[in-house]
Amino acid sequence: MSLTTRRDAGTIERGFIQMAGVIDTQEARLLIDCGVPFLGFPLVLGYHKEDLTVDQATKIVAELHDRATFVLITYLNTADEVIALCQRLGTRVVQLHGDIALAELRKLRDAAPQLTVIKSLSVGRSDEAALRAQVNVTADLVDAYITDTFDPTTGATGATGKVHNWAVSHDLVALSPKPVIVAGGLTPDNVAAAIAATSPAGVDVHTGVEGPDGRKQADLVRDFVDAARRAFGATTAT
Repeated sequence: MSLTTRRDAGTIERGFIQMAGVIDTQEARLLIDCGVPFLGFPLVLGYHKEDLTVDQATKIVAELHDRATFVLITYLNTADEVIALCQRLGTRVVQLHGDIALAELRKLRDAAPQLTVIKSLSVGRSDEAALRAQVNVTADLVDAYITDTFDPTTGATGATGKVHNWAVSHDLVALSPKPVIVAGGLTPDNVAAAIAATSPAGVDVHTGVEGPDGRKQADLVRDFVDAARRAFGATTAT
């Protein structure tokens, strides 16, 4: 299965690898040099402190837009706010982690058809039946889904560093007519197992390639990319 974005955003093929939580230009360059094609900026968050400001993210996109695809990751839940922030950043891919009404998703699709919309499915916050229902009612309005782990202690639906039940992601991959990206507690040591267990279109990592100082570590980034690519190749071959 391939994840095809809208024309202006380019094409995301099966084997999607994203690293989120870019801190600065130096870190963005490191990720790109290590072969990471998608870089995520978590901004306007409900449960986490931003790693950088909107102005700082905008400067990174302007400088490096021809070397990677940048993704806005946000809890914003109105079409107008999402569109405005994407326009300010210069990004054409957005990952929605907030509770967004169906009417707002529809408005976003109609008002900004050039945007690639990835919707979060928070595993552990709702039971699997509710997640399946979300897919059934939103599939026509989004380009992809990302399964991430809910943290009941903070209320966060992403960047929790926690693994969820991969069987749920596997079932959502099988159900969804749109590609599913798997996230949540992934590391270089478990990403291959996650891909084998869920057969996703892609994987996303944030804290799993960071050192104690909160910065991405080149060796961990390379190991993650290598492990993910090998695993995607193995599942394609089978």
